[in-house]
Amino acid sequence: MGRIITERLAVSLLVILGSLVLVFSILYLLPGDPVLSMIDPSSMTPEAIANLRHQLGLNEPFYIQFSNYFLAILHGDFGKSLLNSEPVLPKIMKHLPATLALTLASTLISTVVGVGLGVLSAIHRNRLIDVLARIVGLFGISMPTFWSGILLILIFSVSLGWFPAMGSKGLITLVLPSLALGFVGAGFIVRMVRNSMLEVINEHFIVTLRAKGLSEKLVMYRHALRNALIPAVTIIGIHIGDLLAGTVVIETVFSRQGIGRILADAIMSKDLPVVQGVVFFSAIIYVLVNLLVDISYVFIDPRVRRTQ
Repeated sequence: MGRIITERLAVSLLVILGSLVLVFSILYLLPGDPVLSMIDPSSMTPEAIANLRHQLGLNEPFYIQFSNYFLAILHGDFGKSLLNSEPVLPKIMKHLPATLALTLASTLISTVVGVGLGVLSAIHRNRLIDVLARIVGLFGISMPTFWSGILLILIFSVSLGWFPAMGSKGLITLVLPSLALGFVGAGFIVRMVRNSMLEVINEHFIVTLRAKGLSEKLVMYRHALRNALIPAVTIIGIHIGDLLAGTVVIETVFSRQGIGRILADAIMSKDLPVVQGVVFFSAIIYVLVNLLVDISYVFIDPRVRRTQ
């Protein structure tokens, strides 16, 4: 088991390094001059603009800029905002709890609804509950998050007045945005769990367990579900990464002050250090989540340990 975890950790570190190179390269190659977004060009001479670009290190070659940025990150320095000189890392940490709360709440909704409906759909195949579960999955996959978010605001905030339409303070402000994101994830998980359960139900060991006299509930929920969980856990891990990306839209729709919102603002203002910091920080979280998913395989399915 230790060797499995070590291998997964080594791969994760390589992925994080690759993400850093990719993010820095893309933003480096983007057209436009970040210095011009910081100042009014008409108020400064070309010499002053060139001097400011030199102070920020933007006139250095790519490899020097990347080396300086990489060494700074190793010391926990993600740079400073080009607009107000605010350090990027404290800014991210200030808004991170709101995004993590939204991600965790959405994941909980997706997992409970998706796994529950997926199992019921497989057990009651071609019955009413199966049809309803597949409809939920189809709508969840098809609906854009911004559309479902606006729809929830119109129904539960504007018409019924049950929940606030915007804000990020208090658990009540989590309800609508987490439902908007969670419903999308539930659609994918329903289909994955249903298909996995149908495959496991037809395995020979399920027939053997039934022949031994085990109850149908014990066979389905203890043995079949456990063997069908690996694909579901995989899609849940991927979905968490999608949620981190989806918060950019949802936090804008619901006016939540999370890292998705500051990323959108930084892109609009061409604040490259903030964009780099948020994207790279999100990549780290995404890689760590998938590392935990890989490690969880060892505990969910003993066959993984035997094959290593």
